[in-house]
Amino acid sequence: MLNIGIIGAGRIGKVHAESITYHVKDAQVTAIADPFMNEETTLWAKNLGIQNIYTDYKEILKDDSIDAVLICSSTDTHADISVEAIKANKHVFCEKPISQDLGKIKEVMEALKDSNVKYQVGFNRRFDHNFEAVRNAVEEGKIGDIHIVKITSRDPDAPPIEYVKVSGGMFLDMTIHDFDMVRYLTSSDVVEVYAAGTCLVDPAIKDAGDIDTAIITMKLANGAIAVIDNSRKADYGYDQRAEVFGSKGQVAVTNDTNSTAVISTSEGVTAEKPLYFFLERYMESFSKEVSLFVRAIIDDTEVPVTINDGLQPVLIAKAAKKSLDENRPVLLSEITM
Repeated sequence: MLNIGIIGAGRIGKVHAESITYHVKDAQVTAIADPFMNEETTLWAKNLGIQNIYTDYKEILKDDSIDAVLICSSTDTHADISVEAIKANKHVFCEKPISQDLGKIKEVMEALKDSNVKYQVGFNRRFDHNFEAVRNAVEEGKIGDIHIVKITSRDPDAPPIEYVKVSGGMFLDMTIHDFDMVRYLTSSDVVEVYAAGTCLVDPAIKDAGDIDTAIITMKLANGAIAVIDNSRKADYGYDQRAEVFGSKGQVAVTNDTNSTAVISTSEGVTAEKPLYFFLERYMESFSKEVSLFVRAIIDDTEVPVTINDGLQPVLIAKAAKKSLDENRPVLLSEITM
């Protein structure tokens, strides 16, 4: 049984703790740490059977009985804790992004070079059943050579302005999942980015120096073209769709709903709205990504989402921001670490 420590007991830390406890075989959460640990969170952890509860994550890193850690703390701490965990010889699952700072990501990569640590980045959408079906169709050659990739990703509501101010911008906070999805669905790297963006949802987001609406076009190393459209607010729910078009056809997936019921009457035809947000849509994917992380440790195989997979979307996000600021296409080669 693999012993896991979770660093960060916020929303995503709790999601992972519960999914491991109830759905992940061969692993158990034996410790959790959060500097803001309170009575309510402590009770929640104890009810899950977590024995060791700390305010200092270093207590987890010092515990020789813990085999792996999940880093679910604030983004600005991910890289530093990653380096500490690697030096403590703990396998690491790190939530995205590893860092907004490319230099920090490089430090993590350097720390991994002389270690036997498994390091997986938390891009959970790769493990969604819909997107897996698209990837499988592409890999099996059913659509032929890839020509066009389209990804729609729209949140049901904008985040608080306090979050916007520290998120690193929409490209690093929200679109980063879509940048990863382009690479995942095509097995190809992005070589050029052109981004257009504006504020149409909330003027306070503009005042905070960010955008809430964007279209990003990309040229891929395999010759294909990809386009992503983003919005911070879709009144009808969490809009998550993808399409890959190729020389032999196309594969597309639409939104998950509570049911597939369609009601047809003299007044019109109606169907269910998309599931509200990421916890409803992607809960199963969170369990699956950690299950595969655990298997990689036990079987000594490569993790499904490597540190390079964590690096590339950050590079693309940086290129997209540069493109937006300078109103021109930007080559990925222009973004240096």
